[in-house]
Amino acid sequence: MAGEIPDLVALERTGTGKGAARQARRDGMVPGVVFGGDKDPLAINIPFNELLKRLKAGRFKSTLFNMKVDGHEDVRVVCRDVQRDVVKDLPTHVDFMRLRRTTKIALFIPVEFINEEEAPGLKRGGVLTTVRPEVELVVTAGDIPEKLTVDLAGLDIGDTVTISDITLPKGTKPTIDRDFVIANISAPSGLRASESEDEEETPDADEVPATEQNED
Repeated sequence: MAGEIPDLVALERTGTGKGAARQARRDGMVPGVVFGGDKDPLAINIPFNELLKRLKAGRFKSTLFNMKVDGHEDVRVVCRDVQRDVVKDLPTHVDFMRLRRTTKIALFIPVEFINEEEAPGLKRGGVLTTVRPEVELVVTAGDIPEKLTVDLAGLDIGDTVTISDITLPKGTKPTIDRDFVIANISAPSGLRASESEDEEETPDADEVPATEQNED
């Protein structure tokens, strides 16, 4: 994983059930639970503002955190689920799974495109169509890549980028066992329409009436 593993500070939640969860929310906290790792589940509370800030920053579910809870050893965790209010779309509960550094886990890793200014197809007005903005990879918990990089330099209209065109970090592999498409550069809509009209206006020789073919 690029850079240091970020800390995520939480408080142990006393009491369980809906009543304790509602009280946590009234106190400006988001209730959650940490499970897995051959240990009992641990009920926690995370400050609402801190969690919301991290969610807005993106990649929350593909980030490995070092969770710190008073009275407990630090543990590496990854978010497995964030429940949200159906009206306000704000977090109401969050689940984390404990991981060892050597644990293999499937995560969605974001894709970043670079060198768009060096792609002839885009210079000619082509459109970059992103088929997969994220790719699910099997990764090692201690070495989660921050992103996958796609170099668009030299790509022209009609070119396609597949997963085999990307250099994956060591120890990672896609969960899909085929060479799937990540993105492509398509012709601008105006050019596609012009080509379509040309095809319609140019009849094949077989379509020319016999009287016209034999006028000479």
